[in-house]
Amino acid sequence: MSMLKLAAAFAVLASPALATGLQIEVAGEANGVITIDLLEDVAPKHVEQITALAAEGQYDGVVFHRVIEGFMAQTGDVEFGKVGEDMRMAGRGGSDRPDLPAEFSDINYDRGVVGMARSQSPNSANSQFFIMFAPGPFLNGQYTVVGQVTDGMDVVDQIKLGKGQNGAVIGQPDMMKKVTVTE
Repeated sequence: MSMLKLAAAFAVLASPALATGLQIEVAGEANGVITIDLLEDVAPKHVEQITALAAEGQYDGVVFHRVIEGFMAQTGDVEFGKVGEDMRMAGRGGSDRPDLPAEFSDINYDRGVVGMARSQSPNSANSQFFIMFAPGPFLNGQYTVVGQVTDGMDVVDQIKLGKGQNGAVIGQPDMMKKVTVTE
């Protein structure tokens, strides 16, 4: 290996690591911390957007607005999903950032996988994401996978279930009290 290539390889190893995860402090019926390993090598644009929103504090106080037993818990509507807002609008918004092009992978939607929520258009993911309670193979290759829960699935399992249409949470939903980017 040439000295130039060796120096370049060392510079990459010595450079600061990319943000690799999220720590989500959950409050409500579920209380505790969920730790997520973000997959920047699988979905770099989505991970960049999520970590930027988290670093700006935009996820703090956002509710889990759609929670379907045996399926998933959805959150991340930074526009309409803040505690104290009209919860009838939660799930309809995004952020002031542009929607993202799909970054589909061959990673299966298994328990603890974190995926990006979107509308009918594959290129409409923005700020909302969901955590799987159980495998959902029908989502494989259809939604962008952004991470995996590495700790706190017991907290995910305690998130208040939705009882309304399409899993909408009735009454006071659980929330992401504080979301921190980890390295």
